[in-house]
Amino acid sequence: MSITIKTPEDIEGMRVAGRLASEVLDFLTPHVKPGVTTAHLDKIALDYIENVQGATSATVGYQPPGYPPFPSSICTSINHQVCHGIPNDRPLKNGDIVNIDVTVIKDGWHGDTSRMFIVGEGSIAARRLCQITYEAMWRGIAKVKPGARLGDIGHAIQTFVENAGYSVVREFCGHGIGRKFHEEPQVLHYGRPGTLDELVPGMVFTIEPMVNAGRREIKEMPDGWTIVTRDRSLSAQWEHTVAVTDTGYEILTLSAGYPPLPEFARAAT
Repeated sequence: MSITIKTPEDIEGMRVAGRLASEVLDFLTPHVKPGVTTAHLDKIALDYIENVQGATSATVGYQPPGYPPFPSSICTSINHQVCHGIPNDRPLKNGDIVNIDVTVIKDGWHGDTSRMFIVGEGSIAARRLCQITYEAMWRGIAKVKPGARLGDIGHAIQTFVENAGYSVVREFCGHGIGRKFHEEPQVLHYGRPGTLDELVPGMVFTIEPMVNAGRREIKEMPDGWTIVTRDRSLSAQWEHTVAVTDTGYEILTLSAGYPPLPEFARAAT
């Protein structure tokens, strides 16, 4: 399957969808607190997507081959859950960390992004994991420019994460995105520089490293979706949708409430 190159008009549509996805996370931010259930977050997120934004959740009923239909409008992955956590009635506790992953569809285009949230007062270890993962994503993004290779992105993420004493999940990766939720290419979060596909203007894909505080091994839970760390160590993830431009990159999933960028990323945007 070939990589779909987007036109400037395509990217404008994706810019709208990406901003809306990020604005869902802005909307949810004040609601992520001790005592709130992820099922409640899912309910208010869907209402916001459909009735405020006039968009559609890409995840409700999403069913790739071999999976049951996903039942919710967001993924909520708590503590040792790596990704694809299904919202439920368990109240969030002080000190939990949770990744909320949102994908919306607007005018046929997908916008996909996720953030880490610390519930109440997180531990120093949890805060450091979330911060290192955030910076790892941005170090990968910083490698995006015409002529670079996908392996450059993965290498930048892997070396930064492992030098910090953490591990990178290898079974899940970033992906091309557009009118389809998942397109080519696959964007690995580990690898060797100078390898894999060359980046050209008009490519659009996600960069979404999953970083474990312990070992990188994972396992799937019986619900068919939720992925957890085998050693039950904490896991964190951040995600942006990124377009390759003539001179570098553009983040398509920024919004007014997005967390401050790292210093090196602010200088490049």
